[in-house]
Amino acid sequence: MQRSTDWILTTHVGSLQRPAELSRALAAEGQWAPPVLDQLRRAVADVVRRQEETGLDVVNDGEFGKTMWSRYALDRLDGIEARERAPGGEPVFKGRDREQFPGYYAWADANGTLFGYMEDSYFFGQLGTQSVVTEPLRYRPEAVQRDIANLTAALAQVPPGWPHREAFLPVVAPASLIVGLTDEHYGNPDDLLRGLANALREEYRLIIDAGFLLQVDDAWVPAAWDRNADYDLDAYRRYAAASIEVLNHALDGLPADRIRYHLCWGSWHGPHANDVPLAHIADIMLRVNAGAYLVEAANSRHEHEYHLWEDLKLPEGKILIPGVVTHATNAVEHPELVAERITRYTSRLGAENVIAGADCGFGSRIHPELGWAKLSALVEGAALASSRAGYTR
Repeated sequence: MQRSTDWILTTHVGSLQRPAELSRALAAEGQWAPPVLDQLRRAVADVVRRQEETGLDVVNDGEFGKTMWSRYALDRLDGIEARERAPGGEPVFKGRDREQFPGYYAWADANGTLFGYMEDSYFFGQLGTQSVVTEPLRYRPEAVQRDIANLTAALAQVPPGWPHREAFLPVVAPASLIVGLTDEHYGNPDDLLRGLANALREEYRLIIDAGFLLQVDDAWVPAAWDRNADYDLDAYRRYAAASIEVLNHALDGLPADRIRYHLCWGSWHGPHANDVPLAHIADIMLRVNAGAYLVEAANSRHEHEYHLWEDLKLPEGKILIPGVVTHATNAVEHPELVAERITRYTSRLGAENVIAGADCGFGSRIHPELGWAKLSALVEGAALASSRAGYTR
């Protein structure tokens, strides 16, 4: 994994706004229809080109071949059956925030504003079904092989001398995929979680073997504090540590310096007044067998947490990728503010140990025009911070 040794590198979290016509085609015809496969290939080439034109250093495929950031994997596993949700069942979203702000959440649910940009029907499509584990889980590689081929082809079209240094593909962590699953096979959550890890490991390996960085998304580990009001801090930390232990089982033998670990607090457009502080889980996060860690650092609930790194030491050889632009507001950050946010981290950790990133994925969180404007502000702010750090490109 390249470091910010001669320039403060820039990246993002993964999900970018899928073109509306591609979303409609995927939802209507399915991901394996030949015309859709061709449309997907062109869309990936276009989104890679646009990231390059924006000036990002570490790019990806926008996650265009997936449904939701976590539930996409349900389409890639044998042993899972999709059923209609029973009327009056347990709500998909619950938690401490909803208990504290019931009026807000009732309003947001009624107006469809909880996740921002709701135009991507393919992204949200799987929420209408209940996924039930009925047999031993087995991974099917065809979809990730398609994603690898599309990203490889898109990168091959990039003109020589354009800025990208590396490319990554995001995947889901076992603890974030288990949320919402019904188990009719394994008999207990521990065995189900281990079954998920063993199956997902194949996807992880294929991505690294293809020469890409692997990014593991694990939003539900931090969000579990809000979701489970019965947790006290000790119980929550035991849950988080056990989740990371299983993830490390899935990553065992894979090169840490090719792995990025991303956690966030669920990224819905709500108060987030009950987010667990990063200080309570940062030491557990750093146990992940990864070379870089992506954290939310630009939204108003977590921007102050850079002070944590005055006492907590980043392990030798590791990289922190703080979000310096956010999906949580429509306001486009000024590049001067972005540079200031970056400098908060470089002054504490060293510029070579920092890559500038985003809080969370922009797809289905913010309007496409604003998402791309924020990425431009990210690149401009990184250029300012690089210049002030004495770097020249």
